[in-house]
Amino acid sequence: MKKLKLSLCLLIAATVCMPVAAQEHQHGDGHHTHYADIDSLLGHKLMFPSRTPDRIITNLTVDPAHSFAVNWRTNQQVSTGFVEIAKATDGPEFLLKGVRRIEATSQKFENQNRREPLVKSTFHSAIVDGLEPETTYAYRVGSGEKENGYWSEWFQFTTASASGERPFSFIYFGDAQNNVKSLWSRVIRNSYKQYPNVDFMLHAGDLINDRDANLEWGEWFYAGSFIHATVPSMMTPGNHEYRDGILSSLWRPHFTLPENGPTEALKETCYAVDYENMKLISIDSEAFDEHEEARGTQVQWLDSVLSNNTKKWTAITTHYPIYSTAKGRDNKELREALKPLIDKYGVDLVLQGHDHTYARGSDKNRGQGLTVVNDAGTVYAVSVSGPKMYESQDQDWMVRRGEYTQLFQIISVSKDTLTYGAYTPIGSLYDSFELIKRNGKKKLINKVPDSKMRLKKDFVKEK
Repeated sequence: MKKLKLSLCLLIAATVCMPVAAQEHQHGDGHHTHYADIDSLLGHKLMFPSRTPDRIITNLTVDPAHSFAVNWRTNQQVSTGFVEIAKATDGPEFLLKGVRRIEATSQKFENQNRREPLVKSTFHSAIVDGLEPETTYAYRVGSGEKENGYWSEWFQFTTASASGERPFSFIYFGDAQNNVKSLWSRVIRNSYKQYPNVDFMLHAGDLINDRDANLEWGEWFYAGSFIHATVPSMMTPGNHEYRDGILSSLWRPHFTLPENGPTEALKETCYAVDYENMKLISIDSEAFDEHEEARGTQVQWLDSVLSNNTKKWTAITTHYPIYSTAKGRDNKELREALKPLIDKYGVDLVLQGHDHTYARGSDKNRGQGLTVVNDAGTVYAVSVSGPKMYESQDQDWMVRRGEYTQLFQIISVSKDTLTYGAYTPIGSLYDSFELIKRNGKKKLINKVPDSKMRLKKDFVKEK
């Protein structure tokens, strides 16, 4: 087994696997992109913008049934940008049926990472509202005349339901972080290939490794390509989106996320989204760790959000795990601050990253390993989608644990049932469970595939 792990580390250029004792925890820089790639034609294109829009991404808004947010980048020769949108049709006739044009907010921007040349850009962002629920729209972004300007292709997406009764699904990714173009791209692309009708994507932090590295951000957008522009995203920042307590200068230019968090300093990092019958909450755990004020304000804000929550299902995403997968990586202060609220308000899911392994379990399941858990509590998941791998140890809260496996999770939500499946990049089911919630009671049914069990020995016991 040790020889296999060593071979894996060597295969991934000796840059992404580390034993537990050598892992950087919350503040280290870790390993970095090979910046010789900047000199390649593709590397230059990933870093430096042109007049044609690139890094196009849609984000969830506070009202995804009637609006969506979109961001993109151009060079500074382009000073204004527009979104054109229309209801999609079976043919190109939507072009003749009143295409709506919305002017974006555009800002010139410069940044220079410590290992990169200066990059000058114009970032454009827009919130397109007044849309109809459960409706498919076509849109494009760009500037200039309709026929002779600099425009993207037409993309297509569908708005959420306003009733909250339509089933929906989303993809949850743990850290991408390293070797994003070469080794993370297959994860996001195969997740979309396997589930092309997914409604949105959730990223649990550490999207890239070095917060202001334009090449790394370029690789992240390249890996997702058109998926970013057609499937809306929500994301919470990880420690690698920060340095010395300061958020990446590229976070807010790249994304337009809800601004309903507790303070201006936490704008677009701590926020809440209502998606149909689920409340989704982002907690900025790196700000929590670094800033005393951010700690208290997030806890107070979370209490308020949960106490006023009217949605049947509730999920929190935060980068640092409430329960870690290895000794020496415990986030005690975060757990002591958030878990009382998680328990008090019956949060269903906590979706996390950071530990570069996989684990899933429940505090209600500690030490029992039950297949069926009646009166189920909160399910905690830690996952990794990129190639950087750490070791982990068995702990009482875990039902499923895995190492050295890239994963994505598909979470499907209907009226009474939430179904969770963790998949490898080749489509193998790695972990699965259902939460059933009726009449104020919640039951968890474990459905881990027999052929890939790596569980506590008493897992098979029935309650």
